[in-house]
This record gives sequence, structure tokens and C-alpha cells, in this order.
Amino acid sequence: MSMEKRYEHKNVERQIYSRWEEGGYFTPRVPSGQAPKKKPFVITLPPPNVTGGLHAGHAMYVVEDIMVRQRRMNGRLTLWLPGFDHASIAVEYLVSKQLRKEGKTKQEIGREEFLKRAHKFADDSRKYIRNQLKLLGFSLDWTRETYTMDEVRSRAVEEAFDHLYKKNLIYKGERLINWCPKCKTALSDLENIYKEEEGKLYYLKYGSITIATVRPETIFADVAVAVNPKDKRYKHLVNQKVPLPLTRRKIPVIKDEAVNLKFGTGALKITPAHDILDFEIGERHSLEKLVAVDFEGKLTGVTGKYTGLRVEEGRKRVVEDLKKGGFLEKQEDFVHGVGRCQRCGTITEPLISKQWFVKTKPLAEKAIKVVKNGQIKIIPKRFEKIYFQWLKNIRDWCISRQLWWGHKIPIEGEEDILDTWFSSGLWPISIFGWPQKTGDFKYFYPTTVRETAYDILFFWVAREIMLCLEMTGKIPYEVVYLHGLVRDEKGRKFSKTAGIGFDPVVMIEKYGADALRMALVVGNPPGCDLKIEEKKVLAYRNFANKIWNIGRFILMNFENIKSVPFYSEKIDSNLSQEDKKIIKELNLLIKDVTKLIEKYRFDLAAEKLYHFIWHNFADKYIEYSKARIKEKDVIVLSVLRHVYLNCLKLLHPFMPFVTEEVWQKMPRKKKTPLIISGWPK
Repeated sequence: MSMEKRYEHKNVERQIYSRWEEGGYFTPRVPSGQAPKKKPFVITLPPPNVTGGLHAGHAMYVVEDIMVRQRRMNGRLTLWLPGFDHASIAVEYLVSKQLRKEGKTKQEIGREEFLKRAHKFADDSRKYIRNQLKLLGFSLDWTRETYTMDEVRSRAVEEAFDHLYKKNLIYKGERLINWCPKCKTALSDLENIYKEEEGKLYYLKYGSITIATVRPETIFADVAVAVNPKDKRYKHLVNQKVPLPLTRRKIPVIKDEAVNLKFGTGALKITPAHDILDFEIGERHSLEKLVAVDFEGKLTGVTGKYTGLRVEEGRKRVVEDLKKGGFLEKQEDFVHGVGRCQRCGTITEPLISKQWFVKTKPLAEKAIKVVKNGQIKIIPKRFEKIYFQWLKNIRDWCISRQLWWGHKIPIEGEEDILDTWFSSGLWPISIFGWPQKTGDFKYFYPTTVRETAYDILFFWVAREIMLCLEMTGKIPYEVVYLHGLVRDEKGRKFSKTAGIGFDPVVMIEKYGADALRMALVVGNPPGCDLKIEEKKVLAYRNFANKIWNIGRFILMNFENIKSVPFYSEKIDSNLSQEDKKIIKELNLLIKDVTKLIEKYRFDLAAEKLYHFIWHNFADKYIEYSKARIKEKDVIVLSVLRHVYLNCLKLLHPFMPFVTEEVWQKMPRKKKTPLIISGWPK
């Protein structure tokens, strides 16, 4: 069988993937009505958001494909389940953005028409993303594809809500929440991203006491000044009243241990309706909750003549008047954390609102326990400490959203929808049809590995562990493997919304899926960020060509000899020193690569394969073999084929297309496709 002079990925990748699908190799053959003799290897794909398409950061799913392909070749029953997340706030934001370009708003077109558009947008996204996943060679069982908004998953959401509500773990209450004035919805603490930004710290005179604040526009909602009981400077003022600037009101000076003595002057203005610490202090002291900023991000009637101004403009005018009135002692440049909506980037407002919450403390205790006792292992281990710290300090989770796209809260008359993470937190069980005890649920749950980026350890992984433990009493998976973030050459995190990074389809078109896969794996240890640029993908396109050319060289020389015996013990006794050396190095490679994959060091496994194939095998042994080939030495050809076929097997999980294509062309004992050939021993 002849081979072209150059490997052309465009000529083979789609056809190979189609053959894999048609052969049913992605779908495990489950014995009917039987429990597994050996626990199957199961991964559920972190469901990509239906927000247009994937960027190369999502192509890190390659790590899951490596695990799945290696276990499949090793004879283990393997299932990799695909699915998609409806991404309520993200899709609503993007569809609303489209409407604005048309000069419309969602209120103008109405809920029904808006949801039609959202469904269309989501369906188009699913189709495109599905194609991207296939182009990357991911061996997902498409016969089991699911979606967080389909009928089965929607039933799971209702069941989980009902379960938590009946156990008093879900409640509706008036509390301080994060509010996005642009998206016009509540956000969870995790969707409110704090970034260090430059601002001003204003020192304001409240009579005989001076306070420092970054938000002078909220002084009209101040109800107290708090000092630390240990602070001797203010001991004489406690229980006294001080005048509130720009108003006729006087407010009490109270003491509370939560006040930081080292911040500003050590005296804190208390605005319970606009700051979480102030809210907690206000609850302890039964203070009134006055509101200075509304849900549109404008100043309220409480602020008097500033009513209706946007926060920034209001702040500017209030500061001018504080200066004129002699209330501004000084102002300093100040870098502080500013909360912004994760989706649209708008500065969020802490506001009092009646919302639905999940009591997370009881759920968090169980989630801590299963990691502490080793039932769930987190890789890299250093993230366990971060996981414990977050869960120990967890606040109740605001799950209601004032959006239209998503699962409606299953309470009659309730128009709000549920936070997307509520449904995706059920993913490891809902994907198998829970709450129904389906055959798949009984056979495949709990799953084996949760693989994802470290930045959604709390957004998603912790919630999956909490919810699945509560619903089933079982862990959702045994291992959490956290990869780093994919960044561009400037170190910026890949983001579809921000337009940073590249579409993997573009790189695949130019260099092939195998090249992109290797570029994402090499130099990418667990939990560490990876910078990637086009020239790295190009380098692994060259490696794919090297694989091809080695196969072409071997095949060309086989054509000149009638029969080349397969490598065996008989041949083993006739080896030269160079033959023995390459066989010994191959055996060590098999051992090392297998061990590294099992230890989740895919980066090191890929590097070892690259080095062995290019340098030990191609540069040294193949060059050495040429003189013996001229002499029609069948032993050296037998060794060449033996080493090469084993290299193809070891490399297949990383570079599935080129390895499968060359495998099909090589003379071998069995005609089995490489995808289900045995893993080297």
C-alpha cells in the first residue's frame, strides 16, 4: 500500500472520524441486565455553554480523550458522555446584544419571541460546537448526547429543587445580593468577579469622627458609624451620635469586632443595604436598611437632590458638595477590589433583594468530608487547601435570576429562573436520567474522573459534589483533575466574550487536529497555565509529518521483500546490539508512558513519546537500519515494524488521526482498527 509523500490532514481526518462513528467504537457494549465485573471508566464532558462556539481553551478536553482512548485500548469498558449547557445569563446577554443591534429590546419583543430567539441561538451553537468536538477527534458517545434544557434534565432540576425545599435547604428571603444593573439580575458571589482597580479613598468628617470610604454617594443610607471595641481612640464616642454630612440626620457610634482597625481611620460608615460586612453588622445591631442605589444603578430619593443620577455622576457631585461644605478632610489614590458582572463586565451593586437561596453549610460539610477522607482525590493536591477554605467560609447560594432564558423556578406564580449552575451541578446524575434509576445510572454512576479548569473548582465542581451527595448519598466521581488556563502569547486568558484566543477550527484547518492536540498537552502540567501561539501548533504539524514519513519509509522497504516475519522470541535471539538497545528503550517507553498517563502527567508522557520517536527511533535507529535494509535484512525490518506499531499505539490517545491512518496502511497480524487495538504491554 503506497503512501503520499506528505501527510495531508485534510484528506483523512473527517473520513477517519466517520469510520470510528460507524464502527460504534465510542459506544460501550453494556451486557444487558448485568452489573459490571470491572468498574467502567466514565467521564462526563464538562458541558460547553451554547454561546456560539468553542475557543482553544475548550480544546483542553483533549486530556479527557487521552484518558478515554488509553483505557479503551487497555480493554476497559469506557464511556465518555457529551452534552451541552444552556448558559442562561450568557445566552440572554448575547441574544439581547443581537436585539440591540436591531434597535430592539427583549421587553419590546416579549418573552415568547425572546425565548424563540434564544432556542434558535442555542440550537445553532450546539450544532457548531458538536462539529468542533468531532473535528478535534473526541471519541464521545454521541448516542447519549444530552442538554441541560431537555425534558429529562429539566425534570432532574425540578426534583432537586423539590427535595431541597422539603428539607428546608432552599428558602426565599430578603438579603444582600450582587446585582448587575445591565443584565438586571441577581448574581451569585462567584459570578461577581472582583478586580483590583484604581479609585479614591475619601476621608469625611462626621462631626468629631472621621471615616474613610470609597463610596461617598451612599452616605445618605448610613445608619451608624462602627468602631472596634479594642480601639481606645473612639471609646469616649461609643453610644454618642454624630452628624451625617449633607443631611440633617445624626447617627449613632457603635462598637463591633468586625471593624478593621488598620483600614482608613479605624471608623467605618455602616450602610447595611450596600455592603456585605455592613449588612452583617447591621443584623447584629438591628439597624435600619436605607437604600441609596436602585436596581437601575441610579441614586434613590433618599439622596435628595442627587436622585436619578447614575452612581459615577452622583459620586462626582456628592464629592464636590462635600468639599464645599468642609466635610472632605482629604482624598487619596486607592487600589481596591471592584465587583464586576462576570458576563458583561458592568460594576455590580450590593443590594437588598428578596431572592431564593440554598443553605450551603450542611451541604458543604459533606463535600469537605469526602475529600478529607480520600473518597475524592483532587489533582494537583495543592487545590485541596483552596477547596476546603472556600467551603468552610461559604455563604448561602443565591439561585434565583431575573432572566427569561433558563429553568423557571418550580413554584407557582414565580417568574424568576434558576442559576445555570444549579442544573449543571446535577450533571453527573442528570446525564444518566436521574431521578429515574435508569440502566445507565445503575451501571455507570458514580463516574471516574471530573476533568476541568481550576478556575471553576467552586463555580461547578464543589456544587456538583454538594448536590450529587445530597441527592444520591454517593460521590459523583473519584478524581478531580484540574488543568490550567489556556492563555495567548500575552498571557491573557482565552475568552469568547472578550474575543481573546483563536477558534480551534481555524488551527485544525491549517495544521490538523493532531498538531493542536499535542500543542495543548506538551508543556502543560496539572493546574498550571499554558501559553500557546500558532508557531507551537506548526511545530507539531511537523511532528505529524515525521510520523507519516517514518511509516512511508518502512512501507517502501517492505515492498522490496516478499515476507518479513513478525517480531517474536525467535527473532529476539538474532538481534544486533542496536536492535536490542531500541527494543529495551521501547519497553521502557511503554512502561513510562503507561505510568505517566495513570498518574495524570499527560504532558510528560507526550514529551517522552516525541523525544523517543523523533530522536531515538528516527534520528538514530532508522539511520542505522538503512545499511542493513540494503542487504535485505528481514530482522531489522521486523524490529522497525515492531517498534513503529507500538509507537503508534502509545501515541494514538494524543494524535489519533495520523496514527490511525498510518496504522491502516502498515502490514500487521490483525486488521483491527487502532482505536480498539490492545495497549502495548
